[in-house]
Amino acid sequence: MAIEVKRTWIIAAAVVVLGAGGFWLWRVLVPRESTDDAQVAGHVSPIAARVGGTVKAIRVMDNQTVKAGDVLVEIDKRDYEIAVARAEADFAAAEAASRAAHAGVPVTSETARSEQHSANAGADNAETAVHAAEREVDASRAKVTSAKARLAEVTANATRTTQDLERLRPLAAKEEISKQQFDAATTAAQAAQAAVDSAAAAVHEAEANLDVAEAHRSQAAGALTQARAQAQAASTAPQQIALTQARAAGADAQVQQAQAALDQARVNLERTTIVAPTDGVVSRRSVELGQVIQAGQPLMAITSLSDVWIVANFKETQLARMRVGQHAEIEVDGYGGRSFSGHVDSIAAATGATFSLLPPDNATGNFVKVVQRIPVKILLDGTHDANAPLRPGMSVDATVYLK
Repeated sequence: MAIEVKRTWIIAAAVVVLGAGGFWLWRVLVPRESTDDAQVAGHVSPIAARVGGTVKAIRVMDNQTVKAGDVLVEIDKRDYEIAVARAEADFAAAEAASRAAHAGVPVTSETARSEQHSANAGADNAETAVHAAEREVDASRAKVTSAKARLAEVTANATRTTQDLERLRPLAAKEEISKQQFDAATTAAQAAQAAVDSAAAAVHEAEANLDVAEAHRSQAAGALTQARAQAQAASTAPQQIALTQARAAGADAQVQQAQAALDQARVNLERTTIVAPTDGVVSRRSVELGQVIQAGQPLMAITSLSDVWIVANFKETQLARMRVGQHAEIEVDGYGGRSFSGHVDSIAAATGATFSLLPPDNATGNFVKVVQRIPVKILLDGTHDANAPLRPGMSVDATVYLK
């Protein structure tokens, strides 16, 4: 039994030794590329004021760890509270104006249509009255003509009877005719004269009626002109309705504008409290209590320690066989060369010099060939180690295994 146990331990030890030896040989013999031009990179979120004002409170200190949503800085918000109150009042006034404008649309529409209908009816009635007055004038003229003809007739009859009477008068004086015959002639003459007077009066009456009829016609024509003018004015009812509707639409636009101003005022009020956008450590804090700051002014930065990666600047001659996904080992100078495991995430599209402030121009005539470096992004495998946090900017040695 003891021999069996010993044999098992010997076999296990041999397996371990062989595995370690194989791993060592692999580490020694596998192709790789290394560089000490590498550093830790991470997210550094700048914190800037979105609104201006006086700093009322600072809730964090330098190098303090914060969580997303933690309050960093508070700006005096009284001016912004007043702006919100003013915007709310403007919004309420705009809503009231909009309601009034919309309430006036049906009233204006009904009134305009009623006025148009009444004006058209009045114009029709006035035109009918004009036609009636013209018929009255024509009838009066006919009566005048008839009365004048009657007058001419009775005047001629009176002239004849008067002449007959004058011829009989000498005969009656000589008693050559009877008194009864003379009296009959006298009566006929008097009757004829009375008929003349009556016909003349009828002429005057007919002429007076004609004057009245013409006055009625003139009055009716004036009323028609006025009615047509009112109808013409009332014909703008569609335009009046459209104008009222346009005013209502304009009032709605004013409501939307007031709503936007109110939303902006509320957003500005919220921005007086500056919060952390992400987890991290407060860095480069430059704001002080009581300081008057402007919108866009940088106040501090939040550096993330949980989401970091490695940027290794390999020479261009080292990238021939380097591929995305290859295993990488990272040795951190700050922790005595402690090793971290990772893999190649991506290779930059251009050399680092290409993105510099003053990129090289090899067409100037003076050319010296320099081996360029291309950044390679390496992501770390495994979880973040709180006891050995990697801080952006730390120097590391990066080794990429090409198989």
